[in-house]
Amino acid sequence: MCKTKAFWTGISGTVLFILTTIVGGILYPDYSHVSQFISELYAVDAPHDDFLRFFGYIPSGFLLLLFSIFAIMETSKSIVKTIGFLGMGIGYGFGTIICGVFNCDADCNPHFINPSLSQIIHNFMGFLTYCVTPVSLFLIAIAARKWKNGVWFSNSTFILSFISFCFVGLLNANFHSPYKGLIQRVIEGSILLWVLLCVYYLSKNKRTY
Repeated sequence: MCKTKAFWTGISGTVLFILTTIVGGILYPDYSHVSQFISELYAVDAPHDDFLRFFGYIPSGFLLLLFSIFAIMETSKSIVKTIGFLGMGIGYGFGTIICGVFNCDADCNPHFINPSLSQIIHNFMGFLTYCVTPVSLFLIAIAARKWKNGVWFSNSTFILSFISFCFVGLLNANFHSPYKGLIQRVIEGSILLWVLLCVYYLSKNKRTY
């Protein structure tokens, strides 16, 4: 039962996040996926911001939080694994929810001039999300080496953890880069690709207690 729930929450949460970003970009005149943050799609005064928040990003975060919980229940008992999945669920899933609830100021206030409380919470949660998630994937990769048929999944998780970690560092080094949107999408893409790989692994393997 948990395997089925993990499958559908993982798939639907990932697809919903990606579709929301694509649709949001289409509905936002002159929006650039290369140079603009994803958060700008649902910032204050952005076209259809509430629609994207409440029917896209927030439900996606909730689904990915549930996915992490179901994945804990479907994989072998391990403290390292549990911490990793909780970090993924809370850091990325819950983090996406909070960032959706507390959207940033117009254009995401790039120079942080007189930021609103919502902007401050949004930035802080985004920072925590990108700090916690790569580390969480790394912990899951360590635990997965002991799982049945888990070596390929562990190796893939190590790679995606490393990619996300490197690009988080690159993003933090220059928030005003003309390629910041592209850099962010590599981070998000590596995390969401991991979710799909995890869903695939869980669907193909039974839990070993």
